[in-house]
Amino acid sequence: MPRVPPDVLGLAALVPEAADAHCERHYDNEVGVVTYRLTGASGRAWFLKLAPPGVHPPLAQELTRMRWAHEHLPVPNIRGTGLTDAGGTWMLTDALPGEDATRSPLVTRPERLVPALARGLRRFHAAPVESCPFSFRLDDSLALAEDRVRRGTVIPARHFHPEHAQLSATEALDLVLRTRPPTEDLVVCHGDYCLPNALLEGDEVIGFVDLGELGVADRFRDLAIASWSVTWNLGPGFESLFLEAYGAPLDAERIRFYRLLYDLIS
Repeated sequence: MPRVPPDVLGLAALVPEAADAHCERHYDNEVGVVTYRLTGASGRAWFLKLAPPGVHPPLAQELTRMRWAHEHLPVPNIRGTGLTDAGGTWMLTDALPGEDATRSPLVTRPERLVPALARGLRRFHAAPVESCPFSFRLDDSLALAEDRVRRGTVIPARHFHPEHAQLSATEALDLVLRTRPPTEDLVVCHGDYCLPNALLEGDEVIGFVDLGELGVADRFRDLAIASWSVTWNLGPGFESLFLEAYGAPLDAERIRFYRLLYDLIS
């Protein structure tokens, strides 16, 4: 029976049952982060996330955000964190109920799934802005984009979606600086609200995961990516339904801006 990867250091001391659990590879993302689902003999389940050195956003950033969000939103409880022998980091969280939206039976019923996802985002955006210590306001986000481009960490072939493939990193940065929206409608944003990061039970989102880019920002930071995600996962034709169900106007300029900004900083 598969077990926890042997290079996860310190897990056995923190959560002995998890260290001896059945281990199933659950999700791999494009930057090398691997998530495992662990199931103990008692049936209890956890998720173990392993991040290589230098990954963005770092797990330490996600940890602090999850701890804050736990007081306000249905997000996983953190059981422990530590190092791998390859110099990376790991984080263990209790499993939440529900299935991520890509595994929901509603993927065959997008007319029901899309409004459910929109309602879930409205719930997330109800978290208290005034007590959130993390910022992705435009001044902070654009400063981060400038720093990443200056350091050469933005690689268009790796980081840019096809609609931005014609741009160099410098051209993309220049474009977002020139098209900066004049105002911000601030909420607590998820930062990467897409189908894999929303947990559903029936027709409702009951949990949120992958919070490494949570922060106060214009609500279109999330709306731009969420409406993009319904196209990636469900096919074209559902962006308008998502925005309508959320209760947001179709602001094409703001959506274009935040999608390009996402490619520069995420």
